[in-house]
Amino acid sequence: MITADILIATPKDELSSLSKELDSDDVELLIEWLSVKEDKLRYPSLLVLQMRSKDSDCLYKYWPVFREKLKSDNSYQRSIGLMMIAANVRWDSSGNFEEDYDAFCALLNDEKPITVRQCVASFAEIVPFKPNLNSKIAETLMSINIAGIRDTMQKSVLLDITNILLLIRKAHTSDAIEKYITDALTGGILDSKSKKAIQAAL
Repeated sequence: MITADILIATPKDELSSLSKELDSDDVELLIEWLSVKEDKLRYPSLLVLQMRSKDSDCLYKYWPVFREKLKSDNSYQRSIGLMMIAANVRWDSSGNFEEDYDAFCALLNDEKPITVRQCVASFAEIVPFKPNLNSKIAETLMSINIAGIRDTMQKSVLLDITNILLLIRKAHTSDAIEKYITDALTGGILDSKSKKAIQAAL
């Protein structure tokens, strides 16, 4: 049985092993801890649950809990909701993500730039398991107004978007995707290191 003390004391590089030992009661407890204010307990709970989600569908039944977090007044809870949904899309045979697509993507316009970035980055976990949404995801990401994002975050968000488009591009491309990537490479937002990384991936 996991306890708060055990979780907090477990080094980050050992959380993966811990995630494989969870029973149903442990999972239930970790789900509860996602809602606590203490980050020293909340954050490792998130990490362990994300790791467990890669190996087991035992968290898929909590999708309604994660869905509710997308609408939370607390930005940390919104981020937790989107990250847990992304981690469990691989088990989504019921079309829950398609149903929640608009609510999920609403966070691409979140008031917190870090949440916007987390939402964009989360598509790296979604794209491989939802090929039917490739075109829709690409269109959604390309519609983000980079100029409307805080200056210090514009480069990071644009790079995140471009990386997801490169992932989509492996299975599906379009003139719009190619143009977006070209514009990112020729524009003034990305630095030379980022541009070289993108060119290497093309």
